Amino acid sequence: MFVEERIYTLKPGCLPAYFALYEAKGMRPQARYLTAMLGYYASEIGDLNEVVHLWGHDSLDAREANRARMRADPDFKAYWQEVQGMIVKQRSRIMKPAPFFTERLARMAELARSAP
Repeated sequence: MFVEERIYTLKPGCLPAYFALYEAKGMRPQARYLTAMLGYYASEIGDLNEVVHLWGHDSLDAREANRARMRADPDFKAYWQEVQGMIVKQRSRIMKPAPFFTERLARMAELARSAP
């Protein structure tokens, strides 16, 4: 399993609107394709106006296929058109868990997949 960390830097003052829009229009279509949300956060100290989200992927091929299907989803496309004006910068990185964390990560991903 791999973890993708995505960081969006938002325009100052957009965080409440971003979260409201994501919850109302983005989370549901995204969850159809990215089933292991491991975290969704806002920065409090350090670089501000950042949203950090973590996604578990069984493989890099699965990540690529799932993201392609998500980007083709009309509901997700509509959400993305609306939200992208709030985003100044995007970063993404893929991480492998430490050997001693692999089982715990798998359990976390299973819990995430079973969440409503």
